[in-house]
Amino acid sequence: MAGNVSETLVMGAVAYDPKVVTIWDGFRRWFAEQDFDFDYVLYSNYERQVEDLVAGRIDAAWNSPLAWVRSVRLARAAGIEAQALTMRDTDCDLTSLIVVATDSPIASVADLRGRTVAVGAVDSPQATLIPLLLAVDAGLEPGADVTVRRFDVGVGLHGDHVGGERQAARALAAGEVDAACMIDANHVVFGAEGTLPAGGTRILAQTGPYDHCNMTVTSAGPADRLARFDELLRSMQYSDPTVRPLLDLEGLHEWVAGRTFGYAQLEAAVDGGGFYDEAGRVTAPGYRP
Repeated sequence: MAGNVSETLVMGAVAYDPKVVTIWDGFRRWFAEQDFDFDYVLYSNYERQVEDLVAGRIDAAWNSPLAWVRSVRLARAAGIEAQALTMRDTDCDLTSLIVVATDSPIASVADLRGRTVAVGAVDSPQATLIPLLLAVDAGLEPGADVTVRRFDVGVGLHGDHVGGERQAARALAAGEVDAACMIDANHVVFGAEGTLPAGGTRILAQTGPYDHCNMTVTSAGPADRLARFDELLRSMQYSDPTVRPLLDLEGLHEWVAGRTFGYAQLEAAVDGGGFYDEAGRVTAPGYRP
């Protein structure tokens, strides 16, 4: 890649899986073929990545939804604005579930009073924060009216490492808990891979749709280079044999315009559970990424 290092657009990504290197190394080569100077930095957790984005040490951050919420708050406190540049087509309109055994006597979320619900990691939007809102909406206080059994696998990865979510499903299959929380797609995956017995579970409740990851930038970033970055990402074609394997690894068919209205449920969960304060400081008890 030719060019001045100062002109290189630098993106942050969290190393939740070894495939992250394969994906962004491949994209980096593709960007070079388009005469665009691009590099990336890997982080062990989203909290540091967000802090570096707002401080201007990186130009863009491939963020989880929870990282997006914190980016908005930290940026606002710094007098700048966080912006969702782009996102995957598969990041839009997802839902989370509370699942029970098919033969469970539990007929409604209200029936979980006095019961135990398994969830993913403390910082998982999809398997902890958002689905537990269903209990709150039913008049139940998690930790008081219903016991929450948390599986803290990959803390700091914001649920991208689905190990905790999978362990919650296993606990349900083993009869150790009365219900488990998970994203809708993983309910299908866990059934297909045998983590959940075929036909052995049913959906007790489902959240409204919400959005997942986005490519977060700030109003203080290099506007021209970010606009070109956005343009190139959205020009990637699934029919292109060069990028198709990378898109498959990243779990998308196309990059679409970033949108921000799909995070309301997560904002409510963050505020209700005291995960971050309004200035973006981490206030979740015991959360150490």
